[in-house]
Amino acid sequence: MIQGISHLTFIVKDIEIASVFFRSIFDAKEIYSSEEKTFSLSKEKFFLINDLWIAVMEGESLSDRSYNHVAFKINDEEFDIYETKIRALGVDFKSPRPRIEGEGRSLYFYDFDNHLFELHTGTLAERLLRYSLGTCE
Repeated sequence: MIQGISHLTFIVKDIEIASVFFRSIFDAKEIYSSEEKTFSLSKEKFFLINDLWIAVMEGESLSDRSYNHVAFKINDEEFDIYETKIRALGVDFKSPRPRIEGEGRSLYFYDFDNHLFELHTGTLAERLLRYSLGTCE
């Protein structure tokens, strides 16, 4: 039986820049660095975002951007705080998709290796309710 997500791994061109990205935006705590050792495919670092294990490994950046993304839940009251943190880091923002009022707000942004992240204020229950009451444009 699936118990949940074990970890997320991101391949990054520069592991130190990726470390700054995860610490600055997500307040991730670095818990492991392979340094020059290679136990896996390449140098790697592990982080915790709350209890979520994030692994970053050195490799080639994604060449294309897509809408595939990882979304993290934030409180609506913290939306502006996170937007300021993201803008201070200088990463690229993606315009938000059209929304039905009441389904939450989102910040979409790319890391330095073309991975798309989202910080979202809504919940699944809120979205399903809004979709059942709303109309598509």
